[in-house]
Amino acid sequence: MSIDKAIRAWEDPEFRSSLSAADLAELPASPVGAIELTDAELGAVMGGDQSGNSVGCNTKTCVTSRGNSRNPCGDNC
Repeated sequence: MSIDKAIRAWEDPEFRSSLSAADLAELPASPVGAIELTDAELGAVMGGDQSGNSVGCNTKTCVTSRGNSRNPCGDNC
């Protein structure tokens, strides 16, 4: 399998699912390793265990995951 085809298979799930069994057998393991994380692993990631009402702030704008708000970050915006 060409390196271009292998990279595309690693990055594109739709393309990977279209490969034959023979192509999948030739596909080398991805150099980044496993990309699937369990819910417990995701919860251990900084910010991975949020309620869904998260707020994103930067120096120019403040928005919540549920839409714009006048001042979702309090005095931090």
